[in-house]
Amino acid sequence: MKYFGGCDVGSTYTKAVILDQKGKIVAHTTMRSKIRSWESAEAAMKEVLDQAGLKDSSELTYLIGTGYGRNKVPFADENMSEISCHAMGVHVTDPSVKAIIDIGGQDVKGIAVDTDGTVKNFAMNDKCAAGTGRFYEAMARSFEMDLPEFSKLSLTAKNVIPITAQCTVFAESEVISLVGEGKPVEEIAAGIQMAVAKRCFVMAKKAGATDRIALTGGCAKNDGLKAAIEKVLRIKVVELKTDPQLMGALGAAEYARLKGRHRL
Repeated sequence: MKYFGGCDVGSTYTKAVILDQKGKIVAHTTMRSKIRSWESAEAAMKEVLDQAGLKDSSELTYLIGTGYGRNKVPFADENMSEISCHAMGVHVTDPSVKAIIDIGGQDVKGIAVDTDGTVKNFAMNDKCAAGTGRFYEAMARSFEMDLPEFSKLSLTAKNVIPITAQCTVFAESEVISLVGEGKPVEEIAAGIQMAVAKRCFVMAKKAGATDRIALTGGCAKNDGLKAAIEKVLRIKVVELKTDPQLMGALGAAEYARLKGRHRL
């Protein structure tokens, strides 16, 4: 049996996936990234190799690194852009999806997927951290909540308190002030989710989204954001069957399978 690997070293989390020669996931992991990207890659790969019953990455037929730290995956046969890998990961999970918003730790991307899983077009906002994973971590900290708890907070809101600040630092200060004034926390959270959804609007349009879109990255698990995007964009957010945070690593592993399946 041949095995193929994908290692997605993100700025916040590192993910790894191992596929068998039929494209079935045999191992996967998601862990907090370390300061040094190569250490993150080694830790994630050790975890999935153990799960798959393999002793070393050399037992993989082909391995592709991707993500923020893709150049620091020392055992990779090659590296690829996370944009390409997210597109392929979503494609093998649900071929009907043609538009993606990937919300990473430091940037937001809109990706149009072609019929073969390659990238048709993309747009990226990497100039500001507002609306990214780190932004949500700051917002959850302002509410003294963990991210899963915060992600559901806005769902009970009857009204929306707009968040006017566009910068993460200023938005955090604005939220702290609103909480201090005794404003309903769920309505403040709804304002945060709506602000991010509006930022995603441009990315979705550039990705060619019409009636449905998929979210990838850790923020795809944010229920309040999904609801806000459906309201602002007026399109359905597709629920992926595989963990949306794994899409980059899955796509990298699938590319490794395609590239390495004829290797002896």
